[in-house]
Amino acid sequence: MIELIKQPWPWYFSGFMIVFIMLLLNFWGKSFGFSSNLRTICSMAGAGKKLKFFDFDWKAQRWNLMFLIGAIIGGWISREFLANPNALDLSAATVKDLQVMGIHFNGGLNPDELFSLEALGSLKTWILLLSGGIMVGFGSRYAGGCTSGHAISGLSNLQLPSLVAVIGFFIGGLLMTWLILPFLI
Repeated sequence: MIELIKQPWPWYFSGFMIVFIMLLLNFWGKSFGFSSNLRTICSMAGAGKKLKFFDFDWKAQRWNLMFLIGAIIGGWISREFLANPNALDLSAATVKDLQVMGIHFNGGLNPDELFSLEALGSLKTWILLLSGGIMVGFGSRYAGGCTSGHAISGLSNLQLPSLVAVIGFFIGGLLMTWLILPFLI
């Protein structure tokens, strides 16, 4: 059984599971969104006493916190017990494009130039990660949710603001990939 779980699954299995989860959430009147957990955690910590934005009934969001905890535990289980020891299979063109940007593909999921202990010794890495985190945090708050919340939950509920947000995420990703990232790395 464990060998079956460790094998790559077809891409469409994820689609079926997302549809199944969204139907369950809609049935119970819930709306999926991962970044809303940050607001819930701040509210739990007492931020609602200082800022009106955090003054809400966080207990109604306990189910989403369980999803957050489950995602963390599931990621750990996947990494520790279900990880595929084989190197990722990237196309030669992608590997070449990465090398042009100074990223050497070693078969791992994340490039060592940004995501290794050695990389943390570089000021450039700190600036990239910190500014990226600030932009993602601000963007999630400004857009009223993160990419997964808008693309999965918002679009499945046919919300026009989510469609606009997803189009913006896509355009921003293309601009970053083709125009900005090559100059940063």
